[in-house]
Amino acid sequence: MSEQTGRLLVVDDEPELRALLKRYLTEQGYQVEAVADGTAMERYLKKQPVDLIILDLMMPGDDGLTLARRLRQQGDQAIIMLSARGDEVDKIVGLEVGADDYLTKPFNPRELLARVRAVLRRSPQTQPTHATPGEVIRFGPFELNLYSHKLSRGQTDIPLTAGEFELLRIFAQHPNSVLSRDRLLNLTKGYERAPFDRSIDVRVNRLRRKIETDVSEPHYLRTIWGAGYLFSPDT
Repeated sequence: MSEQTGRLLVVDDEPELRALLKRYLTEQGYQVEAVADGTAMERYLKKQPVDLIILDLMMPGDDGLTLARRLRQQGDQAIIMLSARGDEVDKIVGLEVGADDYLTKPFNPRELLARVRAVLRRSPQTQPTHATPGEVIRFGPFELNLYSHKLSRGQTDIPLTAGEFELLRIFAQHPNSVLSRDRLLNLTKGYERAPFDRSIDVRVNRLRRKIETDVSEPHYLRTIWGAGYLFSPDT
């Protein structure tokens, strides 16, 4: 059995898939619970926090997008979204509302395991950091603490998902350098490629909404057409 860490919650209305994922991920060393809908999810989360939620898009009652949006409003909960709909628009919307990754059904459980590992690897709750306490990158009025994985502006913390933190850390450690989408995909996930190329664009847009005064004329995260993105901290 692999030595894994992390508590996972599977939310899917398909009983067979729910049971399969719970059994498989438990065999990989994770602590796993599985529920059928958003009501059961919220009931469970009130008594037991988790490190990552595997969330189906199409469910009775509140769908996965509604639940992901609600979770994101409450904090920086890691989310992997599942869907039988493979349209790129659905994937983009899933990432826009705050999912860290998106996997189209049907899928090999080993592929989901790779995604789970990748998301948890970026999470300060489940993985040690190589940064030292107090290691901070400053730009403009912002401070990015590499040890606590926190972004703040003055006394105000700005919540980041694991994927947003990882992307901002990479930009901040490569100031005034043009980074292509392929380079960013390699730096954020290594050999585990993103499910589709637009995922970087979506996460950049999410970051801009958190650090830019005017997202239509970004100061820190600029698009270099045909080349990629450039992070320009204040000098």
